Amino acid sequence: MKLTILGCYSATPRTNTNPTAQVLEIRNHLFLIDCGEGTQVQLRRLKIKFSRIRHIFISHLHGDHFFGLVGLISTFRLLGREADLNIYGPKGIKKVITLQLKLGKSWTNYPLLFHELKSNRSQLIFEDEKITVHTIPLDHRIYTNGFLFKEKIGERKLNIDAVRKANVDMSYYQKIKQGSDVLNKKGDLIPNDELTFDPDPPKSYAFCSDTVYFKGYILLIKKVTVLYHESTFLKEHEYLCQRTKHCTATHAATIAKEAEVRKLILGHYSTRYKSIEYFKEEAQQVFDNVALADDGKIFDL
Repeated sequence: MKLTILGCYSATPRTNTNPTAQVLEIRNHLFLIDCGEGTQVQLRRLKIKFSRIRHIFISHLHGDHFFGLVGLISTFRLLGREADLNIYGPKGIKKVITLQLKLGKSWTNYPLLFHELKSNRSQLIFEDEKITVHTIPLDHRIYTNGFLFKEKIGERKLNIDAVRKANVDMSYYQKIKQGSDVLNKKGDLIPNDELTFDPDPPKSYAFCSDTVYFKGYILLIKKVTVLYHESTFLKEHEYLCQRTKHCTATHAATIAKEAEVRKLILGHYSTRYKSIEYFKEEAQQVFDNVALADDGKIFDL
């Protein structure tokens, strides 16, 4: 599981900072999460293949989280894309994107599939044989969701020494990894737990931006491997949180601690501060394992 931060600052883009967008690589998927202005430039700069992006998740319809989307969709068209593109986002996202495509006479030549969200409860919005994606309802000035990506339990690991010692034919290797007991060459039934190791524990990633501090989603993200959480303000500006519906670094750390997550990544910083290191210092007073997102930074999770 790898996370690439394309942008992680709040409000408007600047010459040295980009608004929210990130790419999560998980079980052979390349998921784009939010798509602020400049996203496709960052994708090129970081050498991420456009063609591998099949699913885009948009948290809410504030510009710093989706103004780069129609441009990216148009670029896909110019590049001759043929594969489906699935877009998950709040109700209204289809209307705003298709209106721009219509007025610009730039309809896609590939299937553009919208999955509009409106529920205030967590929903399963994507599933295959390897992962699930659920929404995380948040509390912002407009309808907003975070997203929870969870690996399913993988195949068991082959204990090759034990398999050879038990004299099991290699044609059974796949069945063994799938958890089956098998017959050896003598016709003896060999229990699976004698031939395999447990699979790696499944990993999970929760993306939470933007939201005011509240505890309604703690159970949804309980014990996730990594939590990315907005931290727009430092504590000295906490009085702005209720009006803007944003969090401080301390709020994010408190959520991480109460949810018992393994690692917290901070982002969505206000650009009023001279250094993002202040956010880490503040958060670590509450929660130890804190990292800072920054444009172009890659996390191997």
